[in-house]
Amino acid sequence: MARMTAYWISIYREILDEDKLAAYAELAGPALTEAGGTFVARGLPAKVYEAGEETRTVVIRFDSMEAAEAAHDSPAYQKALAALDGGVVREIRLVPGVE
Repeated sequence: MARMTAYWISIYREILDEDKLAAYAELAGPALTEAGGTFVARGLPAKVYEAGEETRTVVIRFDSMEAAEAAHDSPAYQKALAALDGGVVREIRLVPGVE
């Protein structure tokens, strides 16, 4: 069975501390790309429909669900999470790609 790609989707519902978010981004970007992630979308939506919200969204592609999970659990990303420390209200979804 072929390994499916995975997409890491972060939806930022509220940014509480811009400084913590900046510290997180400085650490998280390199941690996730070194773990095999490729950023494919980042920022505010150009357009929303139905119940969509104009909130910051980040989409990162990984070669597999296992790679996405390993990136999240890596020491480098955990260090980034520690820097974020309550600076945002968000959710992260790992979604399998369609092959």
